[in-house]
Amino acid sequence: MQSPLLKPRIVTDLPEDTLQALFAYTSATTFPKNTVIINEGDRTDLVYLIRSGKVKVFLRSEDGKRVDVNVLEAGDCFGEMAIDGSPRSASVVTLSSSQISTIPQAVFRDFVARKPDFALRIILKLILRTRGLLKNVKSLALLDVYGRVARTLLELATPEGDTLVIKEKLSAQDIAYRIGTSRESVSRILRDLTERGYILMNGKSMTIVKELPPHL
Repeated sequence: MQSPLLKPRIVTDLPEDTLQALFAYTSATTFPKNTVIINEGDRTDLVYLIRSGKVKVFLRSEDGKRVDVNVLEAGDCFGEMAIDGSPRSASVVTLSSSQISTIPQAVFRDFVARKPDFALRIILKLILRTRGLLKNVKSLALLDVYGRVARTLLELATPEGDTLVIKEKLSAQDIAYRIGTSRESVSRILRDLTERGYILMNGKSMTIVKELPPHL
């Protein structure tokens, strides 16, 4: 059985005193599920710290096509790239009810300048996210649709005995948004993998029963 690929999950793990010092500058708001917090192209001056919940970062073209970039959870932050004054480069929507603290960019820049350890953490966060984006670009350039579907399934799966399990509810459209293809193409691939005994659908979960084939 193949091992799942490293998930580019970035979780902030600050010392308590640094964390409290940062939160002293913030105000917290609870956003309901499916609330758009940032729209691509917006000009806003806030950095967002996720206290609880989960959000999705995505891009949308002028003709309405969407590609999901990342999912962030409690402990992550987003919006820090806009400290250069540029418009927002992506949109962000809540996947669940989420409590999010906001901090003005000027205050965030000052905090980074005064806390070298925190600045290093931000740099490492951006490096990890860049590596994840480069991996996605490589997949789009070098893998066919099946290869991108297989890679996504492995990234989302966690080991359970001799199998890999994807516990979150995952539709063909969800995968299509992640890899930049059509829902119909993903549905065909999932149906083929199911019929050939590679994956098993069980309610809201999916189990990878045996090593995925190199191609369909």
